[in-house]
Amino acid sequence: MFSWLGTDDRRKKEPEVFQTVSDGLKKLYKTKLLPLEETYKFHEFHSPALEDADFDNKPMVLLVGQYSTGKTSFIRYLLEQDFPGMRIGPEPTTDSFIAVMHSDTEGVIPGNALVVDPKKPFRKLNAFGNAFLNRFVCAQLPNPVLESISVIDTPGILSGEKQRISRGYDFAAVLEWFAERVDRIILLFDAHKLDISDEFSEVIKALKNHEDKIRVVLNKADQIETQQLMRVYGALMWSLGKIVNTPEVIRVYIGSFWSHPLLIPDNRKLFEAEEQDLFKDIQSLPRNAALRKLNDLIKRARLAKVHAYIISSLKKEMPSVFGRENKKKELIASLGDIYKCIEREHQISPGDFPKLKKMQDQLQAQDLNKFQPLKPKLLEAVDDMLASDIASLMVLVRQEETRKPNPVVKGGAFDGTVDGPFGHGYGEGAGEGIDEAEWVVARDKPVYDEIFYTLSPVNGKVTGANAKKEMVKSKLPNTVLGKIWKLADINKDGMLDDEEFALANHLIKVKLEGHELPSELPAHLVPPSKRKIVE
Repeated sequence: MFSWLGTDDRRKKEPEVFQTVSDGLKKLYKTKLLPLEETYKFHEFHSPALEDADFDNKPMVLLVGQYSTGKTSFIRYLLEQDFPGMRIGPEPTTDSFIAVMHSDTEGVIPGNALVVDPKKPFRKLNAFGNAFLNRFVCAQLPNPVLESISVIDTPGILSGEKQRISRGYDFAAVLEWFAERVDRIILLFDAHKLDISDEFSEVIKALKNHEDKIRVVLNKADQIETQQLMRVYGALMWSLGKIVNTPEVIRVYIGSFWSHPLLIPDNRKLFEAEEQDLFKDIQSLPRNAALRKLNDLIKRARLAKVHAYIISSLKKEMPSVFGRENKKKELIASLGDIYKCIEREHQISPGDFPKLKKMQDQLQAQDLNKFQPLKPKLLEAVDDMLASDIASLMVLVRQEETRKPNPVVKGGAFDGTVDGPFGHGYGEGAGEGIDEAEWVVARDKPVYDEIFYTLSPVNGKVTGANAKKEMVKSKLPNTVLGKIWKLADINKDGMLDDEEFALANHLIKVKLEGHELPSELPAHLVPPSKRKIVE
């Protein structure tokens, strides 16, 4: 248990003990980071102040994409249930931001009512005005998936300047606000419509600094042949490479995320594997939620520090009486040089600075004389938070993880393939023959027996050295062959009889076909004569 207490607090009461990471984050933010943000007008330039609901809310998934890429269908697929306000069609149907959240009763909360609810993390969206709030609703419904996560559906992104202006609010700025607070951002693309419009390009650029949260889904991939799919995938990666300025390749999941039959089933196995990978990623969000909030607070603190240096530098250069306007223009024009000075003086990475052009535009409307000079104590408090308090909180994160059961997203599509014959990989690889009465290895045992008797068995067994000569012919690495040996040598005597040798060859075949080896030998693969030994 940890406590973060000022001198005055110690005089008044016993040290406060935090039971949760959430409480620790709230206290750190309010006592150490918020004073710095307020002093240097951080909220006017970057992001509104955080509230308790931002630290307490469930993990959120933001869906972004051009119209008719299947965003709403994707949510319907996950929930296996319609939600209030849902509309699906080939035309731009979703014209609102819809926060799909859990509740015991089904209903819709309009935007203006939503932003005054202190229990919801949307209060600061009030700054975007009525044009946005009239296009923002919360759809509530009882659903097991929503007990662990919330999903944000967004309007389909259009192309052309006219549509962008007609929204009546800054669409990219709203998405940037959500991007700071969500745990995962899923960009959806239609395999038939890969063009990235101007507005979509602007949106992706607004998600800069949140690349770690972004995943890409190439949806409706069942509508094209395998050869076309390869070309589409390559074209998508090329298009993204021009917009997302990261050296790493963004993870792209290929599939068809709706409950209709596959139009072209050739790539069914690929789609199943990709779906499982994506589901695992989403299911991990509750487990990593505390770390994500901690990480976002650190990113915010670094930006707030840089912002304080910029504002105080501008204040320092401003004259007290004459020539204010001319000096203001001069300082804004030379902001890039001020960035470089701060970078050198305080050893700050260039990537921590806000966008130059955006900062210059925002400074035009500010009175630079009202800015505050540098206050070392405020910066020391943030440095102390980053250096010691965050490290202590990391320990508490690990303690919480060990105390609580492993939280994963359950229900809906996440339960559809967990157990039974439609589970991913069921009846394949090491799982082949799981439902059969006969030992599956027996099918090829006559072939394996021929090889076995050429290896000079003694008392019905071949030595490890002789078995190795045959097993290395598979060209598998020694680490893999060593694992196969451990699985096949049932009685651990360092030798293989004919059944164990057949099992070893079966496992080699499983690996060569591209499947993973089991960590423990499944019951159906244990040779019939050895099943009593295993029991």
